Amino acid sequence: MTPQWLLHRVAVMREPDPAFADPRLAALYDVLDGDRSDLDAYVTIAEEVSASSVVDIGCGTGSLAIRLAGSGRPVVGVDPAGASLDVARAKPLAERITWVHGDATALAGRGVAADLAVMTGNVAQVFVSDDDWRSTLAAVHDCLRPGGWFVFETRRPEVRDWERWDQAPTRLTLPDGTTAVMSRTVTEVALPVVTFEAETAVGGEVVASASTLRFRECHEVERDLDSVDEDATRWRRRTRRGSRAMWTRRVVQPSPTIEVVASSGASNTRRTRCSHTTTRSWACSGR
Repeated sequence: MTPQWLLHRVAVMREPDPAFADPRLAALYDVLDGDRSDLDAYVTIAEEVSASSVVDIGCGTGSLAIRLAGSGRPVVGVDPAGASLDVARAKPLAERITWVHGDATALAGRGVAADLAVMTGNVAQVFVSDDDWRSTLAAVHDCLRPGGWFVFETRRPEVRDWERWDQAPTRLTLPDGTTAVMSRTVTEVALPVVTFEAETAVGGEVVASASTLRFRECHEVERDLDSVDEDATRWRRRTRRGSRAMWTRRVVQPSPTIEVVASSGASNTRRTRCSHTTTRSWACSGR
């Protein structure tokens, strides 16, 4: 029997944070975000699972989507922040990507049947409410073909990353020679959610943003992934990558059965290697 929350999906999720939706901040995102070597693992997994098509959920300014499209794969990039998509569309190779303005539920009815769906960085944690999170998982499930994969990462709450997030005003030089001053303060820790506020001063303007992330325990993520398909048969532990954990799942039948086969040593026909670090959890999941 289909879970009731799958029958009554949330129609409208919360608005994207100003850090991504404000055009002044979206234009600075790639510059201020620095090295994106964190995306290397996703590119590696796309190769290892032979993904010929990819959906990047919460694609932001398109850094990963464009890397994947550069290898000739069809890529769909979906994000609710129109300003971030505007930055993405202006990049080289952007014309190879189908850009969708919206959250994951906006993919419904578009005929998407991808080999791989990903959520990088903090994307999986912006879904603060259970309804938003589960609606997103259901939408991901629907956009994968049978045998497809789902990969994402979350911060591990036991590491308490937020204790290192405060940043005193820091002056940065931008590529055009102008300067920006950034600061960040954690304003509330009410687990499982953490809220922080940031200010960016550039060009005589001070632009403020506030963000809230939800920290889910391992057992919560496992439960929610399993709940997308009631007949889930097997779950393999997530691997660690810094303060994050990476999750890997695969749906191996057209029927509503999820089987996790993606950690090293999995015995099914496809395998993927998930790297370990101390702060995040990663997930690869499959349909």
